[in-house]
Amino acid sequence: MTEASYTVEGMTCGHCATSVREEVSELAGVQSVDVDVESGRVTVTSDTPLAADAVAAAVTEAGYRLVA
Repeated sequence: MTEASYTVEGMTCGHCATSVREEVSELAGVQSVDVDVESGRVTVTSDTPLAADAVAAAVTEAGYRLVA
């Protein structure tokens, strides 16, 4: 298992967190996604390390932006 944290810009509420969680959860190998709206932090636990561009694409699909 591996864990990685990302900063997501634009989340303001529980609905935002749910949208991001659902999109990132669809990536292959993801076991869990923890979203903290206040800090903008998204922590992903997965079987193997995820490609940053795949996570960025999932966050974009949810309507937000991954901060590099």
